[in-house]
Amino acid sequence: MFSANDFIPTTYSHSIEGGNFKWSAPSNIALVKYWGKKDNQIPANPSVSFTLNNCKTITKLAFAKKEKQDVFSFDLLFEGKPKEDFKPKIQKFLERIEIYLPFLKDYHFTIDTENTFPHSSGIASSASGMAAIAMNFMSLEKALNPSMTEEHFYQKASFLARLGSGSACRSVKGSVVVWGNQDNIKGSSDLFGVEFPNAIHESFNNFQDTILLVDKGEKQVSSTVGHDLMHNHPYAERRFVQAHENLDKLIAIFESGDLEEFIKVVESEALTLHAMMMTSMPYFILMKPNTLQIINAIWKFRNETKIPVCFTLDAGANVHVLYPENVSAAVLQFIKDELVGFCQNGQYICDEIGNGASSIDN
Repeated sequence: MFSANDFIPTTYSHSIEGGNFKWSAPSNIALVKYWGKKDNQIPANPSVSFTLNNCKTITKLAFAKKEKQDVFSFDLLFEGKPKEDFKPKIQKFLERIEIYLPFLKDYHFTIDTENTFPHSSGIASSASGMAAIAMNFMSLEKALNPSMTEEHFYQKASFLARLGSGSACRSVKGSVVVWGNQDNIKGSSDLFGVEFPNAIHESFNNFQDTILLVDKGEKQVSSTVGHDLMHNHPYAERRFVQAHENLDKLIAIFESGDLEEFIKVVESEALTLHAMMMTSMPYFILMKPNTLQIINAIWKFRNETKIPVCFTLDAGANVHVLYPENVSAAVLQFIKDELVGFCQNGQYICDEIGNGASSIDN
Protein backbone atom coordinates (compact mmCIF):
# COMPACT_ATOMS: atom_id res chain seq x y z
CA MET A 1 0.00 0.00 0.00
CA PHE A 2 1.35 3.40 -1.01
CA SER A 3 1.96 6.08 1.59
CA ALA A 4 2.98 9.71 1.17
CA ASN A 5 6.40 8.80 2.60
CA ASP A 6 7.13 6.81 -0.56
CA PHE A 7 7.49 10.17 -2.33
CA ILE A 8 10.19 11.51 0.00
CA PRO A 9 13.53 11.12 -1.85
CA THR A 10 16.68 10.02 -0.07
CA THR A 11 19.54 11.40 -2.17
CA TYR A 12 20.06 12.74 -5.67
CA SER A 13 22.71 11.29 -7.97
CA HIS A 14 23.21 14.42 -10.10
CA SER A 15 23.49 18.18 -9.58
CA ILE A 16 22.29 20.89 -11.93
CA GLU A 17 23.05 24.63 -11.87
CA GLY A 18 20.16 25.97 -13.90
CA GLY A 19 17.95 25.58 -16.91
CA ASN A 20 14.28 25.54 -17.82
CA PHE A 21 11.38 23.24 -18.60
CA LYS A 22 7.99 23.84 -20.16
CA TRP A 23 4.80 21.82 -19.81
CA SER A 24 1.17 22.13 -20.73
CA ALA A 25 -1.52 20.56 -18.54
CA PRO A 26 -5.23 20.45 -19.31
CA SER A 27 -8.33 21.19 -17.33
CA ASN A 28 -10.64 18.26 -16.55
CA ILE A 29 -14.34 17.79 -15.93
CA ALA A 30 -15.51 15.36 -13.25
CA LEU A 31 -18.31 12.92 -14.08
CA VAL A 32 -18.51 11.60 -10.51
CA LYS A 33 -17.88 14.67 -8.38
CA TYR A 34 -15.38 15.16 -5.59
CA TRP A 35 -16.94 17.36 -2.89
CA GLY A 36 -15.64 17.27 0.64
CA LYS A 37 -12.10 16.55 1.77
CA LYS A 38 -10.05 15.41 4.74
CA ASP A 39 -6.69 16.78 5.90
CA ASN A 40 -3.87 17.14 3.34
CA GLN A 41 -6.18 17.28 0.34
CA ILE A 42 -7.44 13.71 0.77
CA PRO A 43 -10.83 13.32 -0.93
CA ALA A 44 -13.87 12.28 1.11
CA ASN A 45 -15.07 10.26 -1.89
CA PRO A 46 -13.61 8.98 -5.18
CA SER A 47 -14.16 10.83 -8.46
CA VAL A 48 -13.67 10.16 -12.15
CA SER A 49 -13.11 12.76 -14.85
CA PHE A 50 -12.66 13.32 -18.55
CA THR A 51 -9.37 15.06 -19.27
CA LEU A 52 -9.90 17.96 -21.68
CA ASN A 53 -7.77 18.77 -24.70
CA ASN A 54 -8.04 22.48 -25.56
CA CYS A 55 -8.51 24.22 -22.19
CA LYS A 56 -5.04 24.08 -20.72
CA THR A 57 -2.32 25.95 -18.86
CA ILE A 58 1.15 26.32 -20.37
CA THR A 59 3.87 26.91 -17.79
CA LYS A 60 7.58 27.53 -18.22
CA LEU A 61 9.84 27.03 -15.22
CA ALA A 62 13.30 28.65 -15.29
CA PHE A 63 15.60 27.88 -12.38
CA ALA A 64 19.05 28.94 -11.20
CA LYS A 65 21.09 27.85 -8.17
CA LYS A 66 21.31 30.50 -5.46
CA GLU A 67 23.68 31.06 -2.56
CA LYS A 68 21.30 31.52 0.36
CA GLN A 69 19.23 28.37 0.65
CA ASP A 70 16.98 29.30 3.57
CA VAL A 71 13.83 30.63 1.88
CA PHE A 72 11.71 29.96 -1.18
CA SER A 73 12.59 32.38 -3.94
CA PHE A 74 10.42 32.78 -7.02
CA ASP A 75 8.95 35.25 -9.49
CA LEU A 76 5.51 34.59 -10.89
CA LEU A 77 4.46 35.82 -14.31
CA PHE A 78 1.02 35.43 -15.84
CA GLU A 79 1.02 35.95 -19.61
CA GLY A 80 4.49 37.50 -19.25
CA LYS A 81 3.53 40.08 -16.59
CA PRO A 82 4.19 39.90 -12.82
CA LYS A 83 1.18 38.53 -10.94
CA GLU A 84 1.59 39.31 -7.27
CA ASP A 85 -1.85 38.12 -6.17
CA PHE A 86 -1.06 34.53 -7.29
CA LYS A 87 2.11 34.41 -5.18
CA PRO A 88 0.61 33.48 -1.79
CA LYS A 89 -1.00 30.38 -3.33
CA ILE A 90 2.34 29.31 -4.83
CA GLN A 91 4.16 30.04 -1.56
CA LYS A 92 1.69 27.81 0.30
CA PHE A 93 2.11 25.10 -2.35
CA LEU A 94 5.92 25.17 -2.01
CA GLU A 95 5.61 24.88 1.78
CA ARG A 96 3.35 21.84 1.39
CA ILE A 97 5.57 20.00 -1.08
CA GLU A 98 9.05 20.87 0.28
CA ILE A 99 9.33 17.60 2.19
CA TYR A 100 8.85 15.73 -1.12
CA LEU A 101 11.13 18.03 -3.17
CA PRO A 102 13.95 19.01 -0.80
CA PHE A 103 15.79 20.98 -3.51
CA LEU A 104 13.16 23.73 -3.70
CA LYS A 105 15.11 26.25 -1.57
CA ASP A 106 18.31 25.64 -3.58
CA TYR A 107 17.03 27.54 -6.62
CA HIS A 108 15.45 30.80 -7.64
CA PHE A 109 12.48 30.00 -9.88
CA THR A 110 10.75 32.04 -12.53
CA ILE A 111 7.30 30.58 -13.16
CA ASP A 112 5.78 31.96 -16.37
CA THR A 113 2.26 30.73 -16.97
CA GLU A 114 -0.60 31.32 -19.42
CA ASN A 115 -3.95 29.75 -20.19
CA THR A 116 -5.40 28.86 -23.58
CA PHE A 117 -8.80 29.97 -22.25
CA PRO A 118 -9.74 33.41 -20.86
CA HIS A 119 -8.67 33.63 -17.21
CA SER A 120 -11.96 35.19 -16.12
CA SER A 121 -14.06 32.69 -18.07
CA GLY A 122 -15.21 30.85 -14.98
CA ILE A 123 -13.28 27.74 -16.06
CA ALA A 124 -11.26 26.47 -13.11
CA SER A 125 -7.62 27.13 -13.88
CA SER A 126 -6.32 25.79 -10.56
CA ALA A 127 -6.40 22.16 -11.80
CA SER A 128 -4.51 22.83 -15.03
CA GLY A 129 -2.24 25.42 -13.39
CA MET A 130 -1.12 23.28 -10.47
CA ALA A 131 -0.69 20.23 -12.69
CA ALA A 132 1.56 22.20 -15.07
CA ILE A 133 3.75 23.46 -12.21
CA ALA A 134 3.99 19.95 -10.74
CA MET A 135 5.14 18.54 -14.10
CA ASN A 136 7.91 21.13 -14.28
CA PHE A 137 9.13 20.43 -10.75
CA MET A 138 9.14 16.71 -11.53
CA SER A 139 11.23 17.35 -14.65
CA LEU A 140 13.80 19.07 -12.43
CA GLU A 141 13.72 16.19 -9.95
CA LYS A 142 14.19 13.72 -12.80
CA ALA A 143 17.24 15.73 -13.94
CA LEU A 144 18.63 15.33 -10.41
CA ASN A 145 17.71 11.65 -10.36
CA PRO A 146 17.76 10.31 -13.96
CA SER A 147 17.09 6.72 -12.91
CA MET A 148 13.54 7.62 -11.85
CA THR A 149 10.95 5.40 -13.54
CA GLU A 150 8.23 6.88 -15.72
CA GLU A 151 5.55 5.40 -13.45
CA HIS A 152 7.06 7.09 -10.38
CA PHE A 153 7.43 10.37 -12.31
CA TYR A 154 3.72 10.54 -13.20
CA GLN A 155 2.43 9.23 -9.88
CA LYS A 156 4.48 11.75 -7.95
CA ALA A 157 3.52 14.59 -10.32
CA SER A 158 -0.16 13.79 -9.68
CA PHE A 159 0.52 13.51 -5.94
CA LEU A 160 2.20 16.95 -5.88
CA ALA A 161 -0.48 18.55 -8.06
CA ARG A 162 -3.11 17.32 -5.58
CA LEU A 163 -1.39 19.24 -2.79
CA GLY A 164 -1.84 22.42 -4.85
CA SER A 165 -5.44 21.78 -5.89
CA GLY A 166 -7.25 18.50 -5.32
CA SER A 167 -8.67 18.03 -8.81
CA ALA A 168 -5.28 18.93 -10.36
CA CYS A 169 -4.19 15.33 -9.74
CA ARG A 170 -6.66 14.32 -12.50
CA SER A 171 -4.94 16.57 -15.07
CA VAL A 172 -1.61 14.74 -15.29
CA LYS A 173 -2.05 11.52 -17.27
CA GLY A 174 -4.83 9.76 -19.13
CA SER A 175 -8.07 10.60 -20.88
CA VAL A 176 -10.30 9.14 -18.13
CA VAL A 177 -8.83 9.51 -14.64
CA VAL A 178 -9.92 8.10 -11.26
CA TRP A 179 -8.88 9.74 -8.01
CA GLY A 180 -9.73 8.15 -4.69
CA ASN A 181 -9.83 4.62 -3.34
CA GLN A 182 -12.41 2.43 -5.07
CA ASP A 183 -12.30 -1.29 -4.27
CA ASN A 184 -12.83 -2.58 -7.79
CA ILE A 185 -10.57 -0.13 -9.61
CA LYS A 186 -7.06 -1.53 -9.61
CA GLY A 187 -4.40 0.88 -8.40
CA SER A 188 -6.85 3.60 -7.36
CA SER A 189 -5.57 5.84 -4.58
CA ASP A 190 -6.49 8.82 -2.44
CA LEU A 191 -2.95 10.12 -2.98
CA PHE A 192 -2.93 10.56 -6.77
CA GLY A 193 -5.02 10.12 -9.89
CA VAL A 194 -4.71 6.99 -12.04
CA GLU A 195 -5.66 6.32 -15.62
CA PHE A 196 -8.95 4.42 -15.66
CA PRO A 197 -7.63 0.84 -16.05
CA ASN A 198 -10.74 -0.95 -17.35
CA ALA A 199 -12.25 -1.23 -20.83
CA ILE A 200 -13.73 1.90 -22.44
CA HIS A 201 -16.21 1.48 -25.30
CA GLU A 202 -15.49 3.24 -28.59
CA SER A 203 -18.63 5.38 -28.05
CA PHE A 204 -16.49 7.42 -25.64
CA ASN A 205 -13.60 7.95 -28.08
CA ASN A 206 -13.19 11.67 -28.84
CA PHE A 207 -16.15 12.52 -26.61
CA GLN A 208 -16.96 16.21 -26.96
CA ASP A 209 -17.37 18.85 -24.24
CA THR A 210 -18.72 22.23 -25.26
CA ILE A 211 -18.45 24.62 -22.31
CA LEU A 212 -21.17 27.27 -22.17
CA LEU A 213 -19.86 30.33 -20.33
CA VAL A 214 -22.94 31.40 -18.41
CA ASP A 215 -21.26 33.55 -15.80
CA LYS A 216 -17.64 34.63 -15.89
CA GLY A 217 -17.60 36.45 -12.56
CA GLU A 218 -15.86 35.45 -9.36
CA LYS A 219 -17.79 32.77 -7.45
CA GLN A 220 -19.35 34.13 -4.27
CA VAL A 221 -18.29 30.97 -2.40
CA SER A 222 -14.92 29.39 -3.17
CA SER A 223 -14.57 25.65 -3.72
CA THR A 224 -12.33 25.45 -0.64
CA VAL A 225 -15.11 26.87 1.55
CA GLY A 226 -17.65 24.59 -0.15
CA HIS A 227 -15.56 21.49 0.54
CA ASP A 228 -15.25 22.48 4.21
CA LEU A 229 -19.02 22.79 4.56
CA MET A 230 -19.31 19.03 3.96
CA HIS A 231 -17.84 18.37 7.44
CA ASN A 232 -21.11 18.97 9.29
CA HIS A 233 -23.41 18.42 6.34
CA PRO A 234 -26.62 16.50 7.14
CA TYR A 235 -26.39 14.43 3.93
CA ALA A 236 -22.61 14.06 3.63
CA GLU A 237 -22.28 10.38 4.56
CA ARG A 238 -24.99 9.25 2.17
CA ARG A 239 -23.43 11.40 -0.56
CA PHE A 240 -20.03 9.77 -0.12
CA VAL A 241 -21.61 6.31 -0.43
CA GLN A 242 -23.51 7.45 -3.55
CA ALA A 243 -20.25 8.54 -5.22
CA HIS A 244 -18.85 5.00 -4.79
CA GLU A 245 -22.09 3.55 -6.19
CA ASN A 246 -22.06 5.84 -9.22
CA LEU A 247 -18.42 5.10 -9.93
CA ASP A 248 -19.31 1.39 -9.88
CA LYS A 249 -22.09 2.07 -12.38
CA LEU A 250 -19.69 3.93 -14.66
CA ILE A 251 -17.29 0.97 -14.76
CA ALA A 252 -20.04 -1.09 -16.45
CA ILE A 253 -21.23 1.86 -18.57
CA PHE A 254 -17.74 2.59 -19.92
CA GLU A 255 -17.43 -1.05 -20.95
CA SER A 256 -20.87 -1.38 -22.56
CA GLY A 257 -21.10 2.08 -24.15
CA ASP A 258 -24.62 2.51 -22.75
CA LEU A 259 -25.09 6.25 -23.30
CA GLU A 260 -28.56 6.31 -21.77
CA GLU A 261 -27.23 5.06 -18.44
CA PHE A 262 -24.17 7.35 -18.78
CA ILE A 263 -26.49 10.35 -19.05
CA LYS A 264 -28.45 9.36 -15.93
CA VAL A 265 -25.31 9.04 -13.79
CA VAL A 266 -23.60 12.18 -15.09
CA GLU A 267 -26.60 14.52 -14.83
CA SER A 268 -27.58 13.14 -11.43
CA GLU A 269 -24.02 13.71 -10.17
CA ALA A 270 -24.04 17.32 -11.40
CA LEU A 271 -27.34 18.09 -9.68
CA THR A 272 -26.28 16.28 -6.49
CA LEU A 273 -23.14 18.46 -6.30
CA HIS A 274 -25.30 21.58 -6.35
CA ALA A 275 -27.84 20.02 -3.98
CA MET A 276 -25.00 19.62 -1.46
CA MET A 277 -24.30 23.35 -1.74
CA MET A 278 -27.95 24.27 -1.32
CA THR A 279 -28.33 22.08 1.78
CA SER A 280 -25.15 23.06 3.62
CA MET A 281 -25.08 25.60 6.45
CA PRO A 282 -24.51 28.30 5.38
CA TYR A 283 -26.27 27.38 2.13
CA PHE A 284 -25.48 28.87 -1.25
CA ILE A 285 -26.40 28.61 -4.92
CA LEU A 286 -23.80 28.82 -7.69
CA MET A 287 -26.20 28.13 -10.56
CA LYS A 288 -27.68 31.14 -12.36
CA PRO A 289 -31.12 31.43 -13.99
CA ASN A 290 -29.48 30.82 -17.38
CA THR A 291 -27.91 27.59 -16.08
CA LEU A 292 -31.43 26.25 -15.51
CA GLN A 293 -32.65 27.54 -18.88
CA ILE A 294 -29.84 25.59 -20.59
CA ILE A 295 -30.53 22.40 -18.61
CA ASN A 296 -34.22 22.51 -19.53
CA ALA A 297 -33.42 23.19 -23.18
CA ILE A 298 -31.03 20.19 -23.27
CA TRP A 299 -33.69 17.92 -21.73
CA LYS A 300 -36.28 19.09 -24.29
CA PHE A 301 -33.88 18.67 -27.24
CA ARG A 302 -32.84 15.19 -26.09
CA ASN A 303 -36.43 14.15 -25.58
CA GLU A 304 -37.48 15.32 -29.04
CA THR A 305 -34.47 14.11 -31.06
CA LYS A 306 -33.27 11.08 -29.01
CA ILE A 307 -29.71 12.43 -29.54
CA PRO A 308 -27.51 11.32 -26.56
CA VAL A 309 -26.42 14.74 -25.34
CA CYS A 310 -26.22 15.62 -21.63
CA PHE A 311 -24.88 18.26 -19.28
CA THR A 312 -22.62 18.36 -16.29
CA LEU A 313 -21.67 21.24 -14.01
CA ASP A 314 -18.65 22.02 -11.91
CA ALA A 315 -18.77 24.21 -8.81
CA GLY A 316 -20.06 27.20 -10.77
CA ALA A 317 -22.72 28.40 -13.21
CA ASN A 318 -21.16 27.21 -16.47
CA VAL A 319 -22.61 24.20 -18.27
CA HIS A 320 -20.51 21.46 -19.88
CA VAL A 321 -22.43 19.89 -22.76
CA LEU A 322 -21.20 16.30 -23.28
CA TYR A 323 -21.89 14.25 -26.41
CA PRO A 324 -20.31 11.63 -28.69
CA GLU A 325 -18.36 12.86 -31.70
CA ASN A 326 -20.76 11.28 -34.21
CA VAL A 327 -23.59 13.68 -33.25
CA SER A 328 -21.40 16.81 -33.21
CA ALA A 329 -23.02 18.54 -36.17
CA ALA A 330 -26.55 18.30 -34.75
CA VAL A 331 -25.53 19.27 -31.21
CA LEU A 332 -23.42 22.26 -32.30
CA GLN A 333 -26.31 23.48 -34.43
CA PHE A 334 -28.62 23.18 -31.41
CA ILE A 335 -26.12 25.09 -29.26
CA LYS A 336 -25.89 27.90 -31.82
CA ASP A 337 -29.64 28.06 -32.36
CA GLU A 338 -30.90 27.70 -28.80
CA LEU A 339 -28.20 27.95 -26.12
CA VAL A 340 -25.77 30.70 -27.12
CA GLY A 341 -28.28 33.35 -26.03
CA PHE A 342 -27.93 32.13 -22.45
CA CYS A 343 -24.11 32.54 -22.46
CA GLN A 344 -22.41 35.70 -21.27
CA ASN A 345 -21.49 37.66 -24.42
CA GLY A 346 -22.51 34.56 -26.41
CA GLN A 347 -19.27 32.83 -25.44
CA TYR A 348 -18.66 29.11 -25.45
CA ILE A 349 -15.59 26.87 -25.87
CA CYS A 350 -15.47 23.66 -27.90
CA ASP A 351 -13.37 20.99 -26.27
CA GLU A 352 -12.98 17.22 -26.32
CA ILE A 353 -11.29 14.41 -24.43
CA GLY A 354 -7.50 14.75 -24.33
CA ASN A 355 -4.58 12.79 -22.92
CA GLY A 356 -3.11 14.77 -20.04
CA ALA A 357 0.00 16.86 -19.56
CA SER A 358 2.68 17.12 -22.24
CA SER A 359 6.23 18.41 -22.32
CA ILE A 360 6.94 21.31 -24.70
CA ASP A 361 10.41 21.37 -26.22
CA ASN A 362 12.18 24.67 -25.73
